[in-house]
Amino acid sequence: MAEIQVSGRMLVKTLKAQFKEAFGATLRVYVGLHKGAQFADDEATLASIRDEEEADTKADDIVIAGQMKVGNFEEKFADIYGIKVQVASPDNSKLVDNDITLSAAGKL
Repeated sequence: MAEIQVSGRMLVKTLKAQFKEAFGATLRVYVGLHKGAQFADDEATLASIRDEEEADTKADDIVIAGQMKVGNFEEKFADIYGIKVQVASPDNSKLVDNDITLSAAGKL
């Protein structure tokens, strides 16, 4: 089963590339949680775009597995890193249903 390891030191572009490679779906990454729908800069680290008031103060590295449901992944990412992410179809044309797995999202 595919999985990726995520760290606060990771660049946005690295996270998006590893997500695409592991699961086949597109990952949209935003600045913080409550700053509107502004996409994060690909050259920024996850730690630099987080909403510090909403995130764990010492976020550990986490492992994201393909059997995780999209909604659970998005929620976990917000809780741990204070960053809004959304999973989109492989061609990035639409958001996927929160009730499917990350691996299934890449096969739409």
